[in-house]
Amino acid sequence: MKNSYKFFQNKECEYFPCHKVKNEESFNCLFCYCPLYFLENCGGNCEITDGIKNCMNCTIPHCEKGYEYIIDKICKAIYVQKK
Repeated sequence: MKNSYKFFQNKECEYFPCHKVKNEESFNCLFCYCPLYFLENCGGNCEITDGIKNCMNCTIPHCEKGYEYIIDKICKAIYVQKK
């Protein structure tokens, strides 16, 4: 999936990879800052620390199917708000 609109890697980044993963070759940097951060129920492995959403243990934006998951969640959130 390299060089597609769904996948991007920045191996020059000083934090690459920013999460511990088994396979760095499939690590996706496209959503470096997760667009689901604004959702209370994003479905990721996050926790609230001192009133702030902590996503350090979540790799959804960086995994192979992360793009599809995020786009689906955003579309559902927009649809619910329009009702």
